[in-house]
This record gives sequence, structure tokens and C-alpha cells, in this order.
Amino acid sequence: MPLHPEVAKIIAEAEAADLPKPNDLPPPLAREQMRRLSPPLDLDYSAKKLVDKSILGSRGDIPVRLYYPEGEGPFPIVVYYHGGGWVLGDLETHNALCNAIAHITESLVVAVDYRLAPEHVYPAACEDCYEATVWVSENAEEINGDPNKLVVCGDSAGGNLAAVVSLMARDRKGPEIQLQVLVYPITDCDFELQSYIDNKEGYLLTRDLMIWFWELYTPGLKQAKEPYASPLRAEDLSGLPPAIVLTAEYDPLCTEGELYAKALEDAGNEVELTRYEGHVHGFFRMTSRLEESYQAIRQVRDAMRKVGA
Repeated sequence: MPLHPEVAKIIAEAEAADLPKPNDLPPPLAREQMRRLSPPLDLDYSAKKLVDKSILGSRGDIPVRLYYPEGEGPFPIVVYYHGGGWVLGDLETHNALCNAIAHITESLVVAVDYRLAPEHVYPAACEDCYEATVWVSENAEEINGDPNKLVVCGDSAGGNLAAVVSLMARDRKGPEIQLQVLVYPITDCDFELQSYIDNKEGYLLTRDLMIWFWELYTPGLKQAKEPYASPLRAEDLSGLPPAIVLTAEYDPLCTEGELYAKALEDAGNEVELTRYEGHVHGFFRMTSRLEESYQAIRQVRDAMRKVGA
């Protein structure tokens, strides 16, 4: 279908602003640019309370932000990994989104500020995310969460990390995850997939930018085909948590997200796949502009309830 009218307007505004492409900037400046462009908080969809803290990982402190909904708890827990190609993004870039997730799903959202490339290359990000998830599971009562209602969730690179943490939890015998939420996830390092060809430029995320992300995360692409980098290439995808996979029609990552959903289903896992027609990469985070962002979060809420989370 054609581009959603509001999405077309967002793209036109981005083109008119004529800002530098992230891959034309040093990573610290690209990060600052993403931070400046982050959606504002929607007060109608905000958490009741935010708490910043650090948890001790094996490689140092891992900052996290806790978003509490209304109510007394203990709450279902959504461990959230932000997008940004493993290079960009932080707690601020996804603050509005995490507020909305906590409000709509009535869950405690724990956003993880994992280490970024190129300063910290693969597997730093996924190890941080896994260790943070283990900590949340083991300390759920301390933070007023329910350890039996644990969900991992992320967008883009964060969707990759949610998929990888689910694999790690299976391989390392814990923690127990009730649902993995993969929002237009990166699942493979194949830049010749159909959506990379159809949507290589003109829709905010470009093929060239994705190649830049991969090269910074896995230098020389030497480890890019490992399953904890490209989960679609895992030899065994059985025994994983139920999954909800959301993709966008005009997204270079659309094909690999849908291939991963099929691979999970073929391996015997429960999967719900939805393609958001007329939308682009990033729509999930556009909470101040798109009703479909809230619609997608409500879909996540319903999937959580379906699995008892």
C-alpha cells in the first residue's frame, strides 16, 4: 500500500532538514543528533515513576532505567533493549517509548543502556543485555517485579538483542522468558535480501547505514554470521519463548524479520507476525506522531496477556 500520509510527512520533514547522515558523522556526533531528534514524552502515556540505577555486570556497571506503571505490583517485567544499530541510542532516545510501554502494558519496563560499538564491539551489547536480564530475573522482588512474568523486547538492533538474549537464555539454562517481542529486528547480515533492494534508500533507514552499523559492530564482518550476531543463521531455533514479530512494509529489514518469524515457527515455536503496511523503520518509536505506534504497543500488551505475562 502507499506510504501512510503522516509517515510521508515525517520523511519530507527529514529531507527538508537536510541533516548529516549518521554514517557521515563520527559515532559520538551521530549519537547526539539522534538524541536531539528523539520523540517528546506524551504525558497521556507516561509511567507513574522512573528510577535510574546501575547493576553490576561481569564487565562493569550496566545503567538501567525502571519505568513503573500505576498500581501496587508486583508487576510483569519488560526488559527493553533500544535500537540504533548497536552504535546509536540510549536511555533518552527511547524514553518516550518506554514510558508508553509501561503505561499501556501496565508493566515494569527495565530499559538497558548497554555498551555501544565501535568502542565496544560484538558481543559486548548482547552480553550486557543478557547479564541485565539475569539480574532482573534474580532481583525481581527487590524492584517490585514478578519473575514469573518476564518479557524481553527491543526495536531494530534491540530486536536483534531480544532474539539473542532468548537464544542465550535457552543455551545457558535461564532465565525463564515468557515472551520475546521483536520489533523490525535485525536478524541477518545479508544485504541482498529483497527488502534491502526494494527499500535501500528514501525511507529513513538506508542500506548503506545498515552496512555501516554492521561494520562497526562486527569489524570486517568476521563474526557477523555467528548466531548471537545473526540469529537467523542459528542451526537450532527450537525451544525458544513465544514470539511476536512486528515488521514495516517500507523497511530494509522487513524481509529478515519475516524470515526469522518463519524460522521460529518452523522450529516449533509459537509466533505472531504482523507487517505494518505503509510504515517505515522506526514507526514504533514515533509515539508523538503515529497512532500506529500505540496500536503496536497495545498488540504487545495483548500478546503478553495471551502468554500470561
